[in-house]
Amino acid sequence: MNVYFDNAATTQVCPEAAAAVARALTEDYGNPSSTHGPGRRAKALLDASRRQVAGALHARSEDLLFTSGGTEADNWAMLSGARLMRHRGRHIIVSAVEHDAVRRPAAELEAQGFSVTWLKPDRSGCIRPEDFEAALREDTILASVMLVNNETGSVNPVPELAAILRRRGSSALLHTDAVQAFCKVPFTPASLGADLITVSSHKIHGPKGAGALWIRPGVRLQPLICGGGQEKGLRAGTEALPAIAGFGAAAELAAAAQPEFARKAVGLRARLLEQLKAALPEAVVIGGSGAPHILSLSLPGYRSEVLMNCLDADGICVSKSSACKKGGRSHVLEAMALPAPVIDGAIRVSFSRYSTPEEADYFVQRLAAAAGRLRRAR
Repeated sequence: MNVYFDNAATTQVCPEAAAAVARALTEDYGNPSSTHGPGRRAKALLDASRRQVAGALHARSEDLLFTSGGTEADNWAMLSGARLMRHRGRHIIVSAVEHDAVRRPAAELEAQGFSVTWLKPDRSGCIRPEDFEAALREDTILASVMLVNNETGSVNPVPELAAILRRRGSSALLHTDAVQAFCKVPFTPASLGADLITVSSHKIHGPKGAGALWIRPGVRLQPLICGGGQEKGLRAGTEALPAIAGFGAAAELAAAAQPEFARKAVGLRARLLEQLKAALPEAVVIGGSGAPHILSLSLPGYRSEVLMNCLDADGICVSKSSACKKGGRSHVLEAMALPAPVIDGAIRVSFSRYSTPEEADYFVQRLAAAAGRLRRAR
């Protein structure tokens, strides 16, 4: 049996998204900025795809701008957000468990002279509102806290953080990386209260190469990429229409399937954990209940890489942390102050709407078998 449990890294492209990509490549191949017939048809497809993604986000399509993915959208929010607000202050708040797409721009801003407060999470992997409020200063201009952590599935209280900013009368922009939450955990821009929201295509069964940044009306974010007048003049470059068309198709389907997917993921998680407790009672579950589609667990005393190789040999795909982080310990688990054996033995399991109970059963069986072989070898 082949089991793909690395959906937090990327997902299988659904047939509907693949068909939309193919049509954009072979039929609606015009440049959306051209005024002739093929260009107008391409522009119509671009507009329709934007409505689909915005609809899944419960937002106005005019507030959503396409990017090459979540990383670009995060960089745009951080770098241009700080640039926009720099005349009001130079202090930024960032959670220590952000994806590198946020952490590295924050570090770059720090190198440029901005002051960055790195908020540590609690043992469940979440940022505490009281810590966020304690870090807030008169010169705070930007804060970034992800909605769902990509390694642990922990859900951060972003609406509470937005409420703190309002209550304190802060002008700081609030950005949230919602890549792992989009079409997985219910939210809207209104419910979050954020100013900038990042989403991505390839986490929801769409193609790689497309993402989007939602920008609250009134926030005049400056371009990160300059050139032509695409995306309201804010993101230059001919739009990657095939990827965007696939993104639109995937988003529409994922939004409609979200309630059923959440129910299914909760069941899969419970089934896996019940069997894991019986087969490997020494296993440690990392973080709280969090988002249902991401499960971080550890076998202390074993090495993540060795466990992953054993599972891979049995046709099972998992990861030990973010797929973008090659080698080294997880900064997320280190920030949670977990014991070294727990960090070193951690693996991440993540479900999609194609995951099955039989796959969960097989995963536990093969993980227990791998642990047994490694135990005997020692």
